[in-house]
Amino acid sequence: MSYASLEKRNPSSMTDQPNAERRREPKNKGKTYPPEILSEEEIRLLVRACSTRAPTGIRNRALLTLLYRTGLRISEALSLHPKDLDPAEGRVVVRHGKGDKARVVGLDHESFAVIERWMDRRTKLGLNGRQPVFCTLAGEPVKTAYVRALLHRLGKKAGIEKRIHAHGLRHTHAAELAREGTPMNLIRAQLGHANLSTTSRYLDHIAPQELIDRMRSRSWNP
Repeated sequence: MSYASLEKRNPSSMTDQPNAERRREPKNKGKTYPPEILSEEEIRLLVRACSTRAPTGIRNRALLTLLYRTGLRISEALSLHPKDLDPAEGRVVVRHGKGDKARVVGLDHESFAVIERWMDRRTKLGLNGRQPVFCTLAGEPVKTAYVRALLHRLGKKAGIEKRIHAHGLRHTHAAELAREGTPMNLIRAQLGHANLSTTSRYLDHIAPQELIDRMRSRSWNP
């Protein structure tokens, strides 16, 4: 069942997205960094750094869970609407992927449960299907600048020394799928790559497991 039919009109005028964070340019804009894959424990610490009681904390937990467990790009996640979520079937419909291409990705039951908690709270706030899934308490779209600042703040709170950013959660998702032996064509479909060669290069960059395993298997006697 879609969430769209369960939600009501929003009368709220509150906002949890400061103007300063909307306008802020990232200090590292234009720079490139090597990928840093997060461990399962680091992911848990990051999610647990969000409040379990405040509406924004519940929403942020849901957003982090979705990014980590689907590998969506941040723009794809922030464009989702309630009608795009189907917890019964474990489906998330991405209507505007890269190149404006649509696709369907899968999501596990446990992760959907985290998102459903936000959807329930969202309904109680009076928000409806016209607002994005991940919106402010006033129903306005959450901006990427807010998420960027949020992840930096949560990473520090969780004591994680790695650089925390939305695309890093996508990297982590892809690396985990590769380690689990997921076929390349399924990883390609989940990530929304145009072809298998793109996925192959992507995984070679972020999770060169074959190379690592081969080098670890070499021995010598110092």
